[in-house]
Amino acid sequence: MGIEVKEIKYASSEYQLEVNLRHEVLRKPLGLKFSQEDLRAEKDDVHLGAFRGKALFGCLLLRKVSDTVVKMRQVAVDPHAQGTGVGRILVEASEAKARELRYKEIELNARETAVPFYLKLGYEVVGETFGEVGLPHKKMRKSL
Repeated sequence: MGIEVKEIKYASSEYQLEVNLRHEVLRKPLGLKFSQEDLRAEKDDVHLGAFRGKALFGCLLLRKVSDTVVKMRQVAVDPHAQGTGVGRILVEASEAKARELRYKEIELNARETAVPFYLKLGYEVVGETFGEVGLPHKKMRKSL
């Protein structure tokens, strides 16, 4: 069975899987936790998950910045699935969703270690390196 990318409904059981995956991959290694306020702020975001059956292997959020720009956030892939194409499938699906929603550009803040991944997918670096959650990041964007 292949990977299927689908929208995750906020506050659903699949959303809880998403929060758990993001915690394990993105927050826990940095000693961070999600607050209830963090999670409430995601209510209007588009949540996408990469599933094989009922198992979640990757996820990301899309948040409206303006009528033409959407921000990709909280991209997480299960460590056992990294390097298998799940991230690429997820990002490509998010671009298709953004086009469907009539956005013209996607922006994101990539951890410096993830910049080569996004460059391969056609994103460009915008500006200088900056710190976020204690790690160096680069702002990136891609025209849709």
